[in-house]
Amino acid sequence: MNISIGCDIEDISRFKDKSETFLNRIYTKNEIEYCKKFSNPAPHFCARYCAKEAVVKALNDFKIKDVYYSDIEILNTSDGACYVVIKKYNDLSVKISMSHCKNYATASVIIYKD
Repeated sequence: MNISIGCDIEDISRFKDKSETFLNRIYTKNEIEYCKKFSNPAPHFCARYCAKEAVVKALNDFKIKDVYYSDIEILNTSDGACYVVIKKYNDLSVKISMSHCKNYATASVIIYKD
């Protein structure tokens, strides 16, 4: 199999007022800085959590189980489009879509293995 998909949805309220310990365990420095620049960072933290969870789910099809949330970084291009970096596996191409509304955030990924 050379392609896999993953998705996740979470309640944004779970990501309000999280401790620095939690944030540093799940997110990279760049992700924390990005999310905290918003007056309400919870939807942005939640969407990135969904993205990381979706990546982990998709990696399971490739029998990849040694990737943790801290190994997955969700970044943005200068025009705002999001993209994924998986630190241990640069031979994977990841396409991602993230979204959030008032109460929920979601993310879907497609991973291609070269």
